[in-house]
Amino acid sequence: MHSTIGSTLKQFDGGNNMEIRPIKTDRDYRATLKEIETLMDARPNTPEGDRLDILVTLVEAYENRHFPLDYPDPVEAIKYVMEQKGLTVKDLEPMIGRSNRVYEILNYRRPLSLKMIWNLHRSLSIPAECLIKQPEQQHSG
Repeated sequence: MHSTIGSTLKQFDGGNNMEIRPIKTDRDYRATLKEIETLMDARPNTPEGDRLDILVTLVEAYENRHFPLDYPDPVEAIKYVMEQKGLTVKDLEPMIGRSNRVYEILNYRRPLSLKMIWNLHRSLSIPAECLIKQPEQQHSG
């Protein structure tokens, strides 16, 4: 079986044994990023292009594990979308309820219900993962 793996590697990289190791440390990560920089002009379907593809995949896996992206506070996400799309409290009424209910949500006085989350996600394309997150600000009414 080992000879099959070796021959597959040789076919893959045009006969040269391609050494690729997992990224385990910050030093490995930085070294891999530097190597990726040198391969950025590599053409697809070449040994260099294939190496670039593999290294980018390894870096993405390392970054996802060590630098996970956190979703914003759900209320802040709603306010951001409102600002970006020029929406008013009135525009949110079909998704949340009457204007007093919208104000309660935007002022952290009431949590989002499952129905509100679903409506906001469907209508405004706010990620559901963001909307179900516990709000960072806990204001008391």
